[in-house]
Amino acid sequence: MRFSERTRWNTEESELARAHRERLAAGLPVADLTASNPTRCGFAYPEDLLEALTDSAALDYDPDPKGSRRAREAVCRYYGDLGALADPANLVLTTSTSEAYSYLFKLLCNPGERILAPQPSYPLFDFLCDAEVVGLDAAPLVYDHGWQLDLEGLRRRITPKTRAVVLVHPNNPTGHYTKLEEALRLAAVCREHELALIVDEVFLDYALPGIQGEDIGTFAARDLGILTFIVSGISKIAGLPQMKAAWLLAMGPGAGEAMERLEVLADTYLSMNAPVQRALPKWLAGRARMQEQIRARVRANLKELDWMLAGSPMVNRLRVEGGWYAVLRIPALQPDERTALELLERGVWVHPGYFFGMGPSGWLVASLLGPEAEFSMGIAVFLDYLREPKE
Repeated sequence: MRFSERTRWNTEESELARAHRERLAAGLPVADLTASNPTRCGFAYPEDLLEALTDSAALDYDPDPKGSRRAREAVCRYYGDLGALADPANLVLTTSTSEAYSYLFKLLCNPGERILAPQPSYPLFDFLCDAEVVGLDAAPLVYDHGWQLDLEGLRRRITPKTRAVVLVHPNNPTGHYTKLEEALRLAAVCREHELALIVDEVFLDYALPGIQGEDIGTFAARDLGILTFIVSGISKIAGLPQMKAAWLLAMGPGAGEAMERLEVLADTYLSMNAPVQRALPKWLAGRARMQEQIRARVRANLKELDWMLAGSPMVNRLRVEGGWYAVLRIPALQPDERTALELLERGVWVHPGYFFGMGPSGWLVASLLGPEAEFSMGIAVFLDYLREPKE
């Protein structure tokens, strides 16, 4: 049977994934420092959370390509709370940010054209671009007393086939917010090369203490003078990844024509179900309860991490401004995959840095989302491991 080249991925299980699966199957303990699913991290959800899905109004099938007006207005109120004016007419509901990206890549790119995305970043765009027959190029994030976008490096990677730049604000896993001055300079580059800007703000609400002001605000409140699309959803905003509710918001010059085309795309798929659309206003209105728990957990684990690392000169925790990950610089004595395997043998599951596009050795990424006792135990085992003599 012949299949398309776009899905010709290597689907073989890696040694690291196999070792993790076998350890879990054997019932051996694992301190999970990769946790990203809030529903598995011990947070308290409202007992009546699912009642919003029982609204009888969802029995009426009245498909709107962009999603129900009521739900879109609720999303716009969310942006209003962030100090931004969003127009429901320029907003499309989707089941996930991945689906939003798929719409935008179809909108902006012909087959073979390219997207530019800063790296390190979560390994999602590779698969999305493959699926849309779009090329992906990496623009460098550099670290110098904090992460920052290398705009000259980005400029050098623009080709005649580049159609858009993707930012994650704050970045996952570096936690870097794109500052207002960075955004304005990036907008000038996009304007010069006629590129659209796609901004993923799923972690926007999780700024860490001491990080504040317009530099961490939504791009919906920034007048950049270029065509900009913002994607987000309740997976992170309300800690509800299982509810599959997200959106894209179009702003700036060309947004009207973009929405005309996006409406046809959305009408082709009509993917979000009516009960979730009816429930979305309530879930967004109740987001503060989940956000407070997540922020408290992340801050507690980060504080514990810094306290434990204070006596370990072999590990450097890089500056993080938001989100729920910490990037750790470790001695580059062997490939990070080998380090992760040896930690797994000791009962600790952590991401090697190459998973996010970092170098093959010297980087680990730890989630700050997991239960505090499990996190502390995992870091303690990790530090004991580093003190062991290496061959």
